[in-house]
Amino acid sequence: MRHLLDTRTLARAEALRILDVAEDMRDTQSREVKKLPTLRGKTVVNLFFEDSTRTRISFEAAAKRLSADVINFSAKGSSVSKGESLQDTAQTLQAMGADAVVIRHGASGAPHTLATSGWISAGVLNAGDGTHEHPTQALLDAFTIRKRFFGDDSRGRDLAGLRVTIVGDVLHSRVARSNVWLLTTLGADVTLVAPPTLVPQDVSAWPVTVRYDLDEAIAAAPDAVMMLRIQLERMNAAYFPTEREYSRRWGLDAARLTALPADSIVMHPGPMNRGLEISADAADSPRSTVLEQVANGVSVRMAALYLLLAGERDTTNAREDGR
Repeated sequence: MRHLLDTRTLARAEALRILDVAEDMRDTQSREVKKLPTLRGKTVVNLFFEDSTRTRISFEAAAKRLSADVINFSAKGSSVSKGESLQDTAQTLQAMGADAVVIRHGASGAPHTLATSGWISAGVLNAGDGTHEHPTQALLDAFTIRKRFFGDDSRGRDLAGLRVTIVGDVLHSRVARSNVWLLTTLGADVTLVAPPTLVPQDVSAWPVTVRYDLDEAIAAAPDAVMMLRIQLERMNAAYFPTEREYSRRWGLDAARLTALPADSIVMHPGPMNRGLEISADAADSPRSTVLEQVANGVSVRMAALYLLLAGERDTTNAREDGR
């Protein structure tokens, strides 16, 4: 794997390979010594032009558990705040000998530009770009769904026959976009639920069903409901009357949680706006996979870094490296 920039162009076999290697990585994390020597001598740079806590820490933990050296670069307080371009920053990292660059950027397409510009020879991992994609989030979500429904029998399985409903601010959500492409590639049936003002204009070209009523979507008995964060920081207009009105019509409260099928799960990419898109009852219920998603995120990002930096090796080596 040369780069991981999106899920739209990720083939089914490639996606399953990442998920299966993540299974191997997850197995190593249950041991007393979690660290593997796999990427010893490699340098991973976390290049974050946007604020993020959980994604940056997750990538940092993943790289360190594979014994890579990690450099954290934040745009705030760096030369970027003085006007340095992405090209100059990239060439500085190239001179430092970066083997992989994990980039989070407010501009859609920035990771693709970095990967194809010739400025840098390192592998590039997209940790979220504008309103475009967030591929490792979608992969960890798919991993979590697969693990919840297939347990120890999940290796090699896709998501055919499962129904996933994604609710909320689809318009501004790179998580929604990455999940739509990945989940449909893996065979899941995806439904989007949102106010009309928060549905993208080009949604007719997406392989999804669109609904505007959350209660109708819940009545269709989804296997997984993914609540999206309302991204108030990206909103420059009034997309819904009030937060209270949004919560009443599109929030997952205790009543809607009860109406879900008994074996359905509740997901959220975090951070959560409790009381807005999701109630405390739903967020803290046994159906919630929020903390599982965080834990699985480290395993999935370990798999991505492993496949990016360890070359074309048999996936069993991930287990052998830890012996």
